[in-house]
Amino acid sequence: MVGVRGISAPYIYVCTRMRVRKAKLIPREEYQRMLNMGLSEITRIIGETEYKQEIDELGTTFKGIDLIEVALSWNLAKEYQKIQEITPGNLKAFTQAYLRRWDIQNVLTILRGRMQGAKTGKIKEILVPAGSLDTTALDRLLGEENPERVIEALKGHPMYPVLAREYPYAKESGSFSRMENELFKQFYAEIIADAESGIKGGNLFLDFIRLDIDVKNLKTLFRLRADAFDQDAREMHIPGGALTATDFSNLNLIKDQGEFIDTLKGLYRQKALLSFLDEIREEKTIRDAETRLTRVQLEQMEKMSKRNPISIHPILVYLEKKKYEVFNLRALARGKESKLPSEKIVKYLVM
Repeated sequence: MVGVRGISAPYIYVCTRMRVRKAKLIPREEYQRMLNMGLSEITRIIGETEYKQEIDELGTTFKGIDLIEVALSWNLAKEYQKIQEITPGNLKAFTQAYLRRWDIQNVLTILRGRMQGAKTGKIKEILVPAGSLDTTALDRLLGEENPERVIEALKGHPMYPVLAREYPYAKESGSFSRMENELFKQFYAEIIADAESGIKGGNLFLDFIRLDIDVKNLKTLFRLRADAFDQDAREMHIPGGALTATDFSNLNLIKDQGEFIDTLKGLYRQKALLSFLDEIREEKTIRDAETRLTRVQLEQMEKMSKRNPISIHPILVYLEKKKYEVFNLRALARGKESKLPSEKIVKYLVM
C-alpha cells in the first residue's frame, strides 16, 4: 500500500505514532510543579503518567529513589525497543544506528562501576538496553568482576579495539573521558558512512548527525574552557561537523571570551547556534551553556521534523525528547533525595 506521493503507509503510520507519543511527554509546567514537591509526591505523580506500569510492577521490590531509577530505565528501554519493532525499512536501520550510542553509555557505566567497586545491582539500575547489546549481553558483562574482564568479554564487538587500546590510559588516569571520546568518534564515523552509502533518506539522517556532532564539539569546547585546558585539543575533536580539528584546537587556545565567541560565529551558519553564542557571550557556567545547547539542538530537530514530517526526523525528535524526560525526572528525584534547593535542581533540567 502506498500513501501520499509514493510514501508507504507504514512510514506515515510510524511518524504519526511518534507525534502522538511526543504529545504525551511531561510538559514544562508539570516539572515546575514537581520542583515544589517531596520525593514521595514526585513518585506518585510519575506513577500517574506513562511510567505507571513500571512503578506498579517494581513498587514491591524497590522504594524511594531506587524505585524511580529502575522504573525510568525500564520504561526508556521498553519504549526504545517498541519503536524499533514498529519502525519499517530504512527508518528502522537509521533508528537502530542512532540507538547504538546506548552501547557506549552502558559499557562505560559498567566499566566505571567496576572500577569504583559499585554493587552490580546499582549499576544495573541505570543501564538502558536499547542498542545492539541487549539485556542478556549486558547481564553477561555485569557478571565480570573487573574492567579488564568486561573488555575481554566484548571481543568481537566493534567497540572492542577502542576499548582495548584506551583502557590502559583510563586505568592510569582514573578517567574514562578519553575512551568515551574515542568511542564516539568511531560511532559517528560509522553512522556517517551508513548515511552516505546511498540509502534512501540518508541525507536527512545526516542532517541530524551533523547537528549532533556540532553540539557535542561545542559542549566539549565549553568544558575545556571551564577546566582551563590549554594543551593541543585535536584528539577531543569529533570529525563530521562544521569545525575542523584545526578550528577546534585553535578555538581552545583563545583565552578572551569575546574573541572566542566571535571566532565561533564565523564558523557556524545555523541561526539558532549563532543566537546561542550571542546569549552566552557574557560569562556563564558550563551547566548553563550545556543545557542551553541541548535546548537549541531539540528546537532545531523540531524544525527539521516539521519540514520533513514523513522521515527519520519525527522518530529522532521523539527518541531525544523521551531521553531528556527520563533525564529530567532522574535529576529531580536525585536532587530531592540530596535535599538540594529547587533553584539548584532546575539548572539541571532541559525544559
